[in-house]
Amino acid sequence: MAVLDQLYPQQTAQSWDQVGLVSGDPEQPVQRIMLAVDPTLAVIEDARAAGVDLLITHHPLLLRGVHSVATTSAKGAAVTALVVADLALYVAHTNADVADPGVNHALADAAGVVAGEPLTHEDDQPLGIVGDLREPLSLKAFAEQLAGRLPAAPVGLRVAGDPDATVRRVAVHGGAGDGAFDAVRASGADVYVTADLRHHPALEAREEARGGTPFLIDAGHWATEWLWLEGARERIAGALGAAADSVEIEVSHRRTDPWDFLVPSGDPRTTRDDQTGGPR
Repeated sequence: MAVLDQLYPQQTAQSWDQVGLVSGDPEQPVQRIMLAVDPTLAVIEDARAAGVDLLITHHPLLLRGVHSVATTSAKGAAVTALVVADLALYVAHTNADVADPGVNHALADAAGVVAGEPLTHEDDQPLGIVGDLREPLSLKAFAEQLAGRLPAAPVGLRVAGDPDATVRRVAVHGGAGDGAFDAVRASGADVYVTADLRHHPALEAREEARGGTPFLIDAGHWATEWLWLEGARERIAGALGAAADSVEIEVSHRRTDPWDFLVPSGDPRTTRDDQTGGPR
């Protein structure tokens, strides 16, 4: 816990967030650690089956108030499984987003951004990263390159913009980032890589751009944040020093993206009549 709070200080989490130790006894021994994005029932079962003592996840299990931990609900079943298995759960969420290096640095690296700087600040903490590519790419080539560096997910990348347009300056925001459009525009980014882009904010952003920059790439919430896990594993091991020799640390490769498959609904090029995407 001391190492985790050193790497991802709890006081840097946003005011609404719930981070730190969720289940477990601070005095219990830890010999095996697993890192994952989400504390789903399947991830918890994987950890139990592997004999894990400490599960570190990016997303909280109990972000909002609950009034029962009966196993009749998924949250209750998760809490029960953790307690019965003596499996400690620790969360590093927005404090891992703002860490240096943290979630957004991992995404910026995957996007090929060099010499990045904070995209904006929230609660006096840096949020997102913006910087340049080593050389310009077409939007399509950039999206294809990014897709090859992200973990496989059924929906893949959703892209808004001219595939032949040239992009060099890139803004990234791991996870849900449709609240940062003003900062993206102010940064001069040619393309914005984030996730969970809702219809209206994304449509309004494209309207404001008049078909130009910033273009948008929705790369998936789980995929954009899973990239952080391996770097976190290495930093935790390094911070443990000699104690790392007695601890196994692994990264969960279970996909917790909620979507399972994609069914294309025709060729979108036949249903757009202008830059705003109106149906014919």
